[in-house]
Amino acid sequence: MGLFKAVKQALAGRVEPGRSLGRHGILVYANTSEVIRAEAALKEAGWLVSVKGPPPELRTGCDLVIEFPLVEELAILRLLDQAGLTPLQSAPVDGPLLRPVDLFQTVDYGRHLMIRAANMKLTVEKQSRRIVNVSGGGCPDVPYLAQEMIGKTLDEAPSPRQIGHTLCGYALQLAFEEMQRRC
Repeated sequence: MGLFKAVKQALAGRVEPGRSLGRHGILVYANTSEVIRAEAALKEAGWLVSVKGPPPELRTGCDLVIEFPLVEELAILRLLDQAGLTPLQSAPVDGPLLRPVDLFQTVDYGRHLMIRAANMKLTVEKQSRRIVNVSGGGCPDVPYLAQEMIGKTLDEAPSPRQIGHTLCGYALQLAFEEMQRRC
């Protein structure tokens, strides 16, 4: 991507963290429910943030961190403090060992595409966009999520966030959104 195009997209607010200009930081939390609430608060306030896997040096037991534009650190931390969502740590991503890990793994099986987000996998028949498998996780709502989604197209299937109530439902939502973007 050319520099001019990247600057234009960044100014228009259309560039995802990790692809935009400038440095990034990560917010570390003790548990995933805090990450989910902090992500929602930041997105509701209009910040471009993304949830990723933590680098090994910053793992605290939570399998998720929030990546954010480092230039906005003070404003983001202020908003999170006001919302009662102060992170355990805010760290700049200034080396390859501190880069957050992408949550998505994609495998193209020809007719089918599988996207894994954290511990959840979603597989779709590419031509029809029909969901053929939901698997992974160990949460009690995974069988229900699979029952409600398998056999439906990406347009017909319910949003996992609306019918799931666990970290597995959250991870499946991320895979679902990534699948909608790719198919």
